[in-house]
Formats: sequence, structure tokens, C-alpha cells
Amino acid sequence: MEEETSEHIHLLIKVFKWAILPLSLLYVFVDFIFFGVNAFDSMLWGVLVFFYSNFLPDLPSIYRRKKSKVRTEDLPWYKKYALLLFAPLLIWFLFSGIQTKWKTTDTFHDLKSLTIYGAFLFVLGFFAFGKFPTEVGNITEILSLPLYGVVGYLTHLKVDKIW
Repeated sequence: MEEETSEHIHLLIKVFKWAILPLSLLYVFVDFIFFGVNAFDSMLWGVLVFFYSNFLPDLPSIYRRKKSKVRTEDLPWYKKYALLLFAPLLIWFLFSGIQTKWKTTDTFHDLKSLTIYGAFLFVLGFFAFGKFPTEVGNITEILSLPLYGVVGYLTHLKVDKIW
């Protein structure tokens, strides 16, 4: 566990230092200079989502059951992905003593899970930063959460040699 965490943190810091931080500063300056939009808040949320997304594929493993020879019914797709999308809430349930019977044999180390997570972040970004009428500067803020999240998730998949 310690070795895998150290591998993830090593690449996470490298990607942050050489890609995320410079591009984030460029994003804030370009949005402010060309579109007159203060994107500092969406950049900070995006960086937070980047770090969170790097560890997300492993968070639902708390609710993972081992594959057995005895055929048991697996969770429906929407419950499986609820484990992924609402992992912090479900972990809080676990530590609060609230029991759920949701157990899955699936892992979330695949591009399908990444796509679903990216779409979820797009909707979240739209609700968090969307304003009407929509302008170009506003669209960049909406897209910031999914872009940061996808890069964090891909960083995790890269360490696990899936992507």
C-alpha cells in the first residue's frame, strides 16, 4: 500500500509541477486578459479536483467484494457508478457506522469509468460556474472541472499501467 501510494504521489507531483501549475496560471491570465473573467476560483477548484481524481479510482475499493466461484448478483450499473461518483459521501457513511449493502466486483480502472466521471464533472461544472447568457470565458470555467479531473484520473491510470 505504501509503495503504490508513493508511486502515485511521485507522478502526481511531477504532472502538477510541469503541466497543471503552468497551464493553470496561463488559464487564469488568459481568461482575465481576453475575456474579463476572474477564473481564479475555478482554477483552485480544478486543482483540488485534480488531486482528488488521482486517488478516486481506488476509493470505492472499500466497497469491493472479491470474486467468488459462487455466482452472486452484481449491482446494477447505476449503483456501481454511484460508488465512484459519490465515493466521499459513501466513505463518510462507512466511518459514521451507516451500513450499505452495495458491494461490487468491478474496479474503476478503465476508460469507461473515466468517461462517466468526466461527464459527471461537466454537469457539476455547469451548475457551479454556468451563467446565462453563456460567454466564452464562462465556457472555459465550466470545462475546467472536467479537464482537471480527467487529467488526474489519467495520471492514476498511467501509474497503474492501464493507459
